[in-house]
Amino acid sequence: MKKILAFMMLVLSLTTSSYAALDVGDAAPNFTAQAALAGKVFKFSLADSLARGPVVLYFFPAAFSVGCSIEAHEFAESIPKFEALGATVIGVSSDDIDTLGKFSVQACQGRFPVASDNTQSIMKSYDAVMMLRPDYANRISYVIAPNGKVIYDYQSLNPSRHVEKTLAAVKDWTQSKPKP
Repeated sequence: MKKILAFMMLVLSLTTSSYAALDVGDAAPNFTAQAALAGKVFKFSLADSLARGPVVLYFFPAAFSVGCSIEAHEFAESIPKFEALGATVIGVSSDDIDTLGKFSVQACQGRFPVASDNTQSIMKSYDAVMMLRPDYANRISYVIAPNGKVIYDYQSLNPSRHVEKTLAAVKDWTQSKPKP
């Protein structure tokens, strides 16, 4: 019984928002990847996006699953708020680019890109591979400042708070940065 309880505590500790692969202040690994926006495939570059402002990078398990579709829809509805703060949003999963092309039209409503990481190189560099289902990304969201440092992270398999929390983090960062 004690072993079962210990295992359950370990699993719970790994799925709460207090655990994240990268800590605030860590350098976010740079990457380029094939991505789709409104069904059109292009090369996404984190460095290029950071040159324009903060980036909300979120990992999701699988396109068209219920939770991932809900999360993508909520991000899509909030894109004007992110853009008003100068932020870019990019979703990443291990889905192939053809699947993500369709997902970018339907769930993402053509408002933000989703990148294919079918080799899991990005997921591994962010330690975002789901522990119990290693073929999938864990649901982790990061806010990355233009200097390439992580300024916020949130992990929860529940998709409902990622948009709210990352938007608040971008607002906080925008309000706290020194004025020129």
